[in-house]
Amino acid sequence: MDAMLKKKLETTACKVRMGIIEGVHAAKSGHPGGSLSIADTLTYLYFARMNVYPDKPEEPSRDRFVLSKGHTAPALYSTLAQRGFFSPDELKSLRHIGAMLQGHPCIEIPGVDMSSGSLGQGISAACGMALAGKISNDTYHVYTVLGDGEIEEGQVWEAAMFAAHYKLDNLTAIVDNNGLQIDGKIEDVMSPYPIVDKFKAFGWHVIEMDAHDFDAIEAAFNEADKIVGQPVVIVQKSVKGKGVSFMENNVSWHGAAPNDEQYETAMNELKAALAALEA
Repeated sequence: MDAMLKKKLETTACKVRMGIIEGVHAAKSGHPGGSLSIADTLTYLYFARMNVYPDKPEEPSRDRFVLSKGHTAPALYSTLAQRGFFSPDELKSLRHIGAMLQGHPCIEIPGVDMSSGSLGQGISAACGMALAGKISNDTYHVYTVLGDGEIEEGQVWEAAMFAAHYKLDNLTAIVDNNGLQIDGKIEDVMSPYPIVDKFKAFGWHVIEMDAHDFDAIEAAFNEADKIVGQPVVIVQKSVKGKGVSFMENNVSWHGAAPNDEQYETAMNELKAALAALEA
């Protein structure tokens, strides 16, 4: 990856993480852990890969994105704010009554292509969008992010079978494999392993990726672009809570908001990381 682009993405991802912490702290609720683990991937998609138009969020030719693990909306909102779909000031009203940014993505929000939150359903919507593109001979691509705990849902595998049957090579799914869900380790709750072998058995082209290395991220998506006749799934190995030391690999931050002291600690860590990147 070009060094200037890589530095820009790393800087933007740090700002996205700051927005995540800002939002969940202001809301006094939310899901920071899984939001932080996908911050790099969303940054790459919205700033280096997808065709999106902040001034025309419903442009028919745009690429589509569905956050199937909708509880990590703080990551999507913060990314959209950085990309210019709405003001970052909106993040401070996350989950407030009457505010634009509610606890799960809503299609009425600029830049949000699908309401989501009920786990397992987002990938089905993404499949529908991809099939519609095929039927209409449109050139847009559809991306969807799932949680590794989410793929314990049976509907995910119905959608996986559907995508392979209809050869939806305009669909790329990303499974965020951070190893933790609300009740603990995914392998203890209801193990979805081996994730790679399961998707291969369902007819998908599978790519494995380090979720926090932009060179690896770009290589994975470049490989995905070359696949014809199959849907692609990128299984990304990530760290839940990435970027905030006391949240990393800590399941208690799946669905909890930092108090004032924890907020200051988290923001100071991220500010220090940002300053180092901008030096």
